[in-house]
Amino acid sequence: MSASASTQAKLAIDFLVIGGGVSGLACAIALRRVGHRVVVLEREKEIGESDVSRGVRMPPNLSKILYHWDLKSEVYAFAAKSKQIQISRLETGVRLGTHYWDEEVLRETRGEFLFAHLSDLRKMMYNVAVKHGATVRLDTTAVAVDPERRAVTLASGETLTADVIVGADGVSGLIRPLLLKEQKIQEATEPKLCMYSAIIPRSLVEKDPESKRFYEPEVISMFSFFGNGQSVISHPIGGSPAFTFCLYRPWDEFENAPAEGMRNALADVEPRLRNLAPLISHPRRFPVFEYPPLEDWVDQSGRLVVVGAAAHPIPSHSTQFHAMGVEDGAVLAKLFSHLTTQSQISEFLYAFQELRQPRCETVLKNERDTLNYMGMPNCPEQETRDQAMIAKSKTDTDLFVYTEGEEESAEWAEIKTIFGYDCEDEADNWWVSWGLLRQRSLESQ
Repeated sequence: MSASASTQAKLAIDFLVIGGGVSGLACAIALRRVGHRVVVLEREKEIGESDVSRGVRMPPNLSKILYHWDLKSEVYAFAAKSKQIQISRLETGVRLGTHYWDEEVLRETRGEFLFAHLSDLRKMMYNVAVKHGATVRLDTTAVAVDPERRAVTLASGETLTADVIVGADGVSGLIRPLLLKEQKIQEATEPKLCMYSAIIPRSLVEKDPESKRFYEPEVISMFSFFGNGQSVISHPIGGSPAFTFCLYRPWDEFENAPAEGMRNALADVEPRLRNLAPLISHPRRFPVFEYPPLEDWVDQSGRLVVVGAAAHPIPSHSTQFHAMGVEDGAVLAKLFSHLTTQSQISEFLYAFQELRQPRCETVLKNERDTLNYMGMPNCPEQETRDQAMIAKSKTDTDLFVYTEGEEESAEWAEIKTIFGYDCEDEADNWWVSWGLLRQRSLESQ
């Protein structure tokens, strides 16, 4: 689908998006493609300035949306295609097995599994949003929102209004607390896990004879390490001679000393990872909360909606963390491409929640299950899991392919049901099944 072929809304309205992260920029691109006017407010002075230690995985359900938007060449300029996932024990380095991305499976998803730097993804999306006519105001902070007046007050004292306000400012932003208060929901206060994230220059990694095996020019791999209550995910970053490193572990006391915390956590792990610890200079540490679900993503006025992490927080650096925000933008725009009257605005926002909420709940459960699976404590169940994986590896069987009678792994469930999902098709189906019928009913009155 090309940008010129997108269905254009008969009635163009004003959207004010708070937050210029991946979800906010996805909304801007998608809404501009169908003809709506969009202003994005971003408090950073420069897109990507807070993403220095963040690699990003772009699963097929994310990349295929960008490809639908004719952005494949832009994506290839900064992203690398993953060939396989190698899985080992965190403490010993014992190889449990390998998953190879099957080209036929990926063709069915219509996307690819890619690695990139988060700042590169955001900068690309920013440039595309501006090219399509969105206004992105950097170094701009929203300090108050009046949903009834559809007004946003900035730190400068300026007030902006729009037909729809979109909260894409995350769990700690301005909009989610409004809905929590409206619904009398208490936010999570105690994290169970923390996540350490760092980026290491390739030149440093390659100096160590053990760690340099992370880089195989002909095979771009993701490395997963399953440990006793903790886990590691690592992979090269496309378009950059660097390597991203992500560690999940139980909540610890190193909130103000992430470098010390990361070194402490890697003191008793396998040599390749232990040797990386001294190379990590500026890691970041993020709490991993289990947030209470929002019952309503649309406020009582029917003109304010949340997207991305503000609506459905997913553990930081999860595979689907940014994909869900891009799906949100795609679905919102698909619905509003059919806008003909102001009376449809609230209806489309509620339809957006109806379509997205079950999908995001499924994805969130899968991401939590995957984290638990990777960080399973040492126990008989863990031993059974490891031995089954090793047995498959010895017979050259892909780890995530399961046979009849065998329990389906969280990873294989993700490949089948999550990567293959097409959110834009779901939005089109809603319109044909419900929206179009309602429109015709109103026109006949």
